[in-house]
Amino acid sequence: MNTGTERHGREPTDVNDPGLARFEVVREGARRDDIEIVHYEPQVAAGSKADRRLVRTVTALFLVTGLSATAFLIVYVWWPWRYRLVGDIEEYYTPLLGLTLGVALLALGFGILIWGKRLLPKEVSIQDRHDEPVPAADRRITGQTMLYMTDELGVKRRPLLGVSLLAGLIPVGAAVAAPLVGGLIRDPHDNRELFRTGFAPADDNGAVTRIRLVREDRRPVRPLDLLPGSQVTVFPGIPHGVSNQYADSVTLLIRLRAEDALAARENNRRAGKQDWMWGDFIAYSKICTHAGCPASLYEQQTNRLLCPCHQSQFLITDNAQPVFGPASRPLPQLPIEVDDEGFFVASSDYRQPIGPDFWERP
Repeated sequence: MNTGTERHGREPTDVNDPGLARFEVVREGARRDDIEIVHYEPQVAAGSKADRRLVRTVTALFLVTGLSATAFLIVYVWWPWRYRLVGDIEEYYTPLLGLTLGVALLALGFGILIWGKRLLPKEVSIQDRHDEPVPAADRRITGQTMLYMTDELGVKRRPLLGVSLLAGLIPVGAAVAAPLVGGLIRDPHDNRELFRTGFAPADDNGAVTRIRLVREDRRPVRPLDLLPGSQVTVFPGIPHGVSNQYADSVTLLIRLRAEDALAARENNRRAGKQDWMWGDFIAYSKICTHAGCPASLYEQQTNRLLCPCHQSQFLITDNAQPVFGPASRPLPQLPIEVDDEGFFVASSDYRQPIGPDFWERP
């Protein structure tokens, strides 16, 4: 087999010669692959003033990367994040995540660009394309070329660059991994948080207290407050029930027309929900089971609830089964009744998890 050097009238160099410099092995390998290195020179002299200045600049950028990525981890794990109606320090949670991660990635990018554009040697090569089997000598050349490229990165003669690169990349890697393992930081099953809402009956000194359904202004709801074919958004009548602390508890209380209520009650009976309605009233979660949007557009004539985000539709006279759109699960139904004072209460908590699917949902 003819090598590239033989094709151009040159005798191939013995790459196994121990006295051969590594760059000469690289040059010989390039020639055998029909590549001629026509220009190769360092941009700055090693140890020069310009070299030290560039090393300090790249080092500073990598250290900024590490510090910013570390700050991202601190904010992600320990910064207060739960939303409150009256804003406080938790308002800065998402902006700080974006700022710290953005600075880390920007500094890392600029550090790599300066390293590659200003510290690495300039090279101009010309290659003729060919397709031939690779001999053992060429494999050695490839290995030596990779080692030579490693040397030209300058990490050995500029150890500060290597240390700063590790100091920047390790926190960046941890920042990437943090959201993936974030669920391990706090147990999502603590107090069955994903399976409980604000309508869970309270145990008041051993007596079960059923939670009232209240409006946004915290006024409890009576049956006479709604006309047939109307609906109202209700919340659990507990402290902070009308707040984002219980955002999963938002419910639609609907008064069906008499003939529609008969159909809904029969479908409830078939589904094992005999006592979940009260009279002509039925209650469903307002949170769409597709992506968590508010499924609150009520079509009185068709008895459908529509989600405005992705157009899922639920038939409220048939256990809120999805009849159109991407939602695959019905809206959870809240069992309701009326207490001794004539106000609506939840006879139990929701029996199904609220909102979109998650891994642990049965």
